Amino acid sequence: MRLPPQVTMVEVGPRDGLQNEPQAASVETRIALINKLADAGLSRIEAGSFVSPKWVPQMADTDKVLGGLKPKKGLRYAVLTPNMRGFEDAVAAGADEVAIFGAASETFSQKNINCSIEESFQRFSPIATAAKQKGIAVRGYVSCVLGCPYEGEVELSAVATVARGLLEMGAVEISLGDTTGVGTPARAQAMIEAVVQEVPVEKLAAHFHDTYGQALANILSVMEKGIAIIDSSVAGLGGCPYARGAAGNVASEDVLYMLQGLGVESGVDLAKLVAAGDFICAELGRQSQSKVALAWGGRC
Repeated sequence: MRLPPQVTMVEVGPRDGLQNEPQAASVETRIALINKLADAGLSRIEAGSFVSPKWVPQMADTDKVLGGLKPKKGLRYAVLTPNMRGFEDAVAAGADEVAIFGAASETFSQKNINCSIEESFQRFSPIATAAKQKGIAVRGYVSCVLGCPYEGEVELSAVATVARGLLEMGAVEISLGDTTGVGTPARAQAMIEAVVQEVPVEKLAAHFHDTYGQALANILSVMEKGIAIIDSSVAGLGGCPYARGAAGNVASEDVLYMLQGLGVESGVDLAKLVAAGDFICAELGRQSQSKVALAWGGRC
């Protein structure tokens, strides 16, 4: 196998993970978790989301979370900003990076953010422009890259088109999300092959859910295609909203264990990462979804 010698792990637990947990974590707990993740060596952490607390109460007071974080050289805290109001609030709170969400499925776009794909681009364009003016990095997400809960299989050409649109809009990085976790390695590789026709591979990240137990296999398969940025969630925080009781985000501990076994550098300390997962699971009163953490005697 030809693999990248180094991979950047993007920790999404404090945002994508916690926003899907039934129990909301306090501001103090969220700050403590993020600081522990940073101490473990993670340099890219999603800290929260500037959305209405009416719709996502788990992400309320993200400004207070950002205000309570320890600054660290080389560490970037990203926040989700679905509209200009959210972007302006993120800027006021001192965000280092903002994220915008697109989808490769028209139906999912309508169901998730109440607009078409084209309308979502019109909504996000002012954010990207304002971010560029302020020197703030923009990360773009593409949902449903390997399947949609409403439409089924998604055309890979649609994934490539949306990814190219986000790049042209000004996104410095594009995360390709298998939202429902239906992907398999061959299909994942085919998706990357399609997208790299439109977007340089070094600007792509992989975001796989583990609903069908395929996340690690999919990650390894796209690493073989040159992907060197991997999204994951400590303790597997978050579930799959389209498959009751199913696993959601792939656990960061499991990804790191695989990377270490492959001899791929990440700069992350596994023992400290497991400890961060144990901490948040104890706070939430839940079981870790990380097989590595459980094998190490973590919270169960």
